[in-house]
Amino acid sequence: MARALVLTVIGEDRPGLVEDLSGLIASHDGSWDESRMARLAGHFAGVVQIHLPEESAEGLIAALPGLSARGLEVSVVDSDWRLATIDHRDSFRLDLVGQDRPGIVRDISHALAALGVSVQDLRTVVESAPMSGERLFRAHAELAPPPDVKLARVRAALEQLANELMVDFTLEAGSGS
Repeated sequence: MARALVLTVIGEDRPGLVEDLSGLIASHDGSWDESRMARLAGHFAGVVQIHLPEESAEGLIAALPGLSARGLEVSVVDSDWRLATIDHRDSFRLDLVGQDRPGIVRDISHALAALGVSVQDLRTVVESAPMSGERLFRAHAELAPPPDVKLARVRAALEQLANELMVDFTLEAGSGS
């Protein structure tokens, strides 16, 4: 039987951090399934979903603290293998852009949560606007709605907020919707 683990990792950025982590996982017969990793403020941070044989899991968990000597802090959460294999085909894609200000993520996530919509993937960046140089906030998200929440309902909720937040967005059905 396989066991699914979710690892969160952070360390001062340097070449070889992913190699160190992936090598340890492979040495315990683990398979790297899905990850999101990025360099943020000089640090390398990420989340990794892996699976491995049940009999190898405790050995890997015990070995993870050893990566701190190589500059990588790792925490682990056991996951239910059935949850790790759920396919969210009925998803929506959200792209948003607007002048940066505090609270954009809070307000958008509040509106989505009120509808029971789950954020499956969220990527954000702040960059300089081409002409003015002002700070632009950009977000791309994959959203998983409950079966009874349709695209038009989510769009209506976001349209109400878009005017208040002074942001533009597009919302589209993902594959399978």
